[in-house]
Amino acid sequence: MEFPVQTANPAKAETACLVVPVFKDAELLPAAAKLDDASERLIGQLIERGDFSADLGKVLLVPFAPGLNAERLLLVGLGDAAKCNEAALRKALDAAFAQLAALPVDDAAVAFTDVPVADRNSHWKARMTAEAALRAGYRFSDFKSKPAPKPRLERVTLLVSEADDAAAATEGARIGAAIGEGINLTRQLGNLPGNVCTPSYLAEQAEGLAATSGGALTAEILDEAALEALGAHSLLSVGRGSEQPSRLIVMKYQGAEDPEESPHVLVGKGITFDTGGISLKPGEAMDEMKFDMCGAASVFGTVKAILAIKPRLNLVFVVAAAENMPDGRATKPGDIIKTLKGLTVEVLNTDAEGRLVLCDALTYAERFHPASVVDIATLTGACIIGLGHHATGLLSNDDDLALDLLDAGETAWDRAWHLPLWDEYQEQLDSNFADLANIGGRPAGTITAACFLSRFADQFPWAHLDIAGTAWHSGKQKGASGRPVGLLTQYLLDREAEGQIEDGDAA
Repeated sequence: MEFPVQTANPAKAETACLVVPVFKDAELLPAAAKLDDASERLIGQLIERGDFSADLGKVLLVPFAPGLNAERLLLVGLGDAAKCNEAALRKALDAAFAQLAALPVDDAAVAFTDVPVADRNSHWKARMTAEAALRAGYRFSDFKSKPAPKPRLERVTLLVSEADDAAAATEGARIGAAIGEGINLTRQLGNLPGNVCTPSYLAEQAEGLAATSGGALTAEILDEAALEALGAHSLLSVGRGSEQPSRLIVMKYQGAEDPEESPHVLVGKGITFDTGGISLKPGEAMDEMKFDMCGAASVFGTVKAILAIKPRLNLVFVVAAAENMPDGRATKPGDIIKTLKGLTVEVLNTDAEGRLVLCDALTYAERFHPASVVDIATLTGACIIGLGHHATGLLSNDDDLALDLLDAGETAWDRAWHLPLWDEYQEQLDSNFADLANIGGRPAGTITAACFLSRFADQFPWAHLDIAGTAWHSGKQKGASGRPVGLLTQYLLDREAEGQIEDGDAA
């Protein structure tokens, strides 16, 4: 999708649909005011007569507007001006692009950079616009015999009232488009059924990204023989009951001028289907356990965004992929396994398998001498109980890293919440028979899961993102959300900006 920027009078815009946001209780924004003047006060009259309430997220399609070059006019409600914030703007954007996706239009022009949101500039608003446009255009109908037609929208012109803002809006749209494409790849991988999206399938996706990257990305796949030789017995123990072989997927991106610069590492949990193993889950909603690889999917989505943005960083992306199934070879409750780090683990519950694949992946990350490591996982149902479906859980052994991730989440509007990782919680993992147990009981389940992972992340700054509540939607809107690609991409872009500032100071 293309996102050109235009600073001319919006009344002159030649487009199939002109999209204008309107407040419920305030004066018309600059672009809307110009359109109102050119159309014999059409917008003002529609509001005054009560034909359009301008409630947040409400839309009104006007098939013909006199005095405008646009074929259609779409009014989008922003609600009360005093309540206009990031969430309100995103809701209005989603409503606008949902309507555009349903129209037979190839192009549209939108005026959302006019919307005043405290401390958010044209760059940010253009970024949110491009991201929303791409999210709205995503459809998953790969397995329907009669798939619904895909939206026709291919070009969205961003109308900017101030010429000085055009460059910022252009760059913001570029970043938003890259993140939007990454989000949609994450959604696509997450939505695929477990009989298609296997560990081997994820490995093929990594090789495909590398093959089309023009040399910017390399991919290495460690199969079960390589993992056995490496000593990654914890990862292998999870997939032992499955006919699908496990994989450790490693992708490297080298964008820094210094090839020896320490990389930032993202590690994704890739359980392509989770039955719980011998500790079998209840049957209800078990189909949603195809989403248990959304941590891995978010890593792939971030890779796609990074390849489009091309930051000057060295990065490593690691995906620990396995399928958790019960059979005669499956790991049993009470079994003791040896991890790549050398620690032994008593498996008290085979449904706490994500930490068993991640611990070996975190140990593997040590070899890169990383500047930071962030793992992403649909790890605990306890996180949903604690934070619901709005915030991603964040735990870290480094407060500066945690703050960087929180800031990135605020910028991307893909927010996380910082939970404690105190030593007092570690004793819940004590085992009579091994170095540690893989569960610590019901109290503070999200925290003790992170405590487990922290035992394998003591050699570098590390953070854990529990996305169990944010990675997918249930019910009628069932499907992967694409989170936290926005947060992760922003975190990496901030590290690039941080490095440029340090280089400038040094100079």
